[in-house]
Amino acid sequence: MKIDERHLVQLAAVAETGGVTEGAAMLGMTQPAVSRTLSMLERRVGEPLFIPGKRPLQLTPLGQQLAIQGRSILGASRKAVEIVRSFQSGTAGRIKVGGVPFFMDAVISQMIASFQLCERDIMVEQSYGNLPDLLTELDSSQIDLAITPIGSTDLKTDFEFQPILPGRNVLTCAVGHPLLRKRRLSIEDILAYPWVAPLPGSPLVLDLHNILITLGISELSVRYSGGSLLSVVNYVASTDALAILPHSVVFSFKGENKISIVPVDIPQPERTLGIITKRKTFPNPARRKFQDHIVREFTDLKKVIERHEKSIVWGQGPFLPERDR
Repeated sequence: MKIDERHLVQLAAVAETGGVTEGAAMLGMTQPAVSRTLSMLERRVGEPLFIPGKRPLQLTPLGQQLAIQGRSILGASRKAVEIVRSFQSGTAGRIKVGGVPFFMDAVISQMIASFQLCERDIMVEQSYGNLPDLLTELDSSQIDLAITPIGSTDLKTDFEFQPILPGRNVLTCAVGHPLLRKRRLSIEDILAYPWVAPLPGSPLVLDLHNILITLGISELSVRYSGGSLLSVVNYVASTDALAILPHSVVFSFKGENKISIVPVDIPQPERTLGIITKRKTFPNPARRKFQDHIVREFTDLKKVIERHEKSIVWGQGPFLPERDR
C-alpha cells in the first residue's frame, strides 16, 4: 500500500483546525478538493478516519496516528520554507572564511564576533592559509572567501579581489624597549637585538628580506620563530627582541600595553589586504552580507589607524635612502 504524503498533510490540517473548510483555507486549497482527498484516503486504508456525527471533527484512533505523520510532514514543509526564506534574505546559513593567521587572529576574529551579534543564525567557519593555499581552497569551494594581502600580480580571471586596507608594516618591540629612547637609529642599533622570524610562507618573510637588503646585511640574529600571533606578542613583550608586524595587527593590541612601535620608517610592501572570492559560484546571500560587514569594518578601522599613524613622531633611521635622511 502506498499513501500519498500530500493526503497526510491535508488530514493533519483538518485535524489541527477542526474542520474541512478551515483545513483547506490553512493549506490554500478549496474545501471540495480536501474533501475528495480525505475520501480517497479512507478508501485507500479501508478504515474510517473521522468519528461520524462529531463537530468539530474528531479523528478515529487510526486517523490520529496518520495525522501525527501528516503533522511531521507539514512541519518539515514549513521548516523548509523558513530555511529558503532565511537563506535568500541572508539571515541564516554557513560561511567558510580563510585568511593569513596574524590578520585572522588579531583583526578578523573580532569582526566575525561583531557580525554575529546581529546575525546570530549564521555559522562562520574560520581557517588559516597563505595565498597559494587560499586560492586552491577557493577554487575547490572549500572556503567561500579569503582575506589576505596580495601584491601587484594579477589574479586569474576566475577570482575577484576587493581591497580593504593598504599594506603597512611597522617595527615592533616591547613597551619600554631601549630603542624607544633613541631619536635616531643606526644599523648597529638594529643589529644589537635579536629578531623574531615570521611564520614560514608569510608575506612578512619577504618584507624582512627587503629590510636586510636595505641595511646591506646578510642576516639578522633570529632567536624565535614559528609562533602564533599571541606567542609572538608575548615573546616580544617579555624580551628585547624586534619583529616586523602589520600596523593593523599591532594596533589591535594597543590597549594591552604590551608591545610598541619603534617610530622609524621601514621599507613598505607593495601589497594590499583584501577579500578574494570566486567569480562563478553558487549564490550565498549570507556570504555577501558578511563580506559587506568586513568592508564596512575596515573602512572605519582604516580611518582610526591613519589617525594613530599621524600621532606618532616618526624618527630617522637606517632604512631611509641617504638623500632622505
